[in-house]
Amino acid sequence: MAEAIETGADGTSTIGLIEKTLAGAGLAREQIEVIAVGLGPGSYTGIRVALALAQGWQLARGVKLLGVSSAECLAAQAQAEEIFGRVNIVIDAQRDEVYLASYETSSRGWQETRPLRIVSLAEAQTRADAGEIWVGPEVNRWWPKGKILFPAAATLGQLAAGRNDFVSGDKLAPIYLRETSFVKTPPLHPTVF
Repeated sequence: MAEAIETGADGTSTIGLIEKTLAGAGLAREQIEVIAVGLGPGSYTGIRVALALAQGWQLARGVKLLGVSSAECLAAQAQAEEIFGRVNIVIDAQRDEVYLASYETSSRGWQETRPLRIVSLAEAQTRADAGEIWVGPEVNRWWPKGKILFPAAATLGQLAAGRNDFVSGDKLAPIYLRETSFVKTPPLHPTVF
């Protein structure tokens, strides 16, 4: 089970990728002082693995942690790619819904104008019909004229470099906007033999 969590689709372990990246940068694990991690929304498993790894690293080495949302990362990337104007960040939320956040971007930077929320595809479509700009990892599934952007580790690092709102590992949490709902199974009835 641990091997399944630790190994990516290409067969490379998460720890192996970290070791390779550190070696390429000429760094040792002991030199890491801060870990910035993406909080989502995004791949449930990927985000949970990243958070668990960051939390474990903090427990073992005492590093500082901070989280950055995928929407914030994508807004910074849109601005860097000179996608200016009202930019809607869209990420698949399943169930015919999307995560949606709006930003105003210019050559001077970007500013959130509507916070991240879950909306139906129909509601998002009314904004698309108004000719607004759309970006996101799978935006072309819904809006062919949208610009495909994925949250990049380099952008996450740049955003994190200017921050100091560090948190303890137990406070580092993924961005979930949908209420979780569980249906508890009824207790098993004892069978009489």
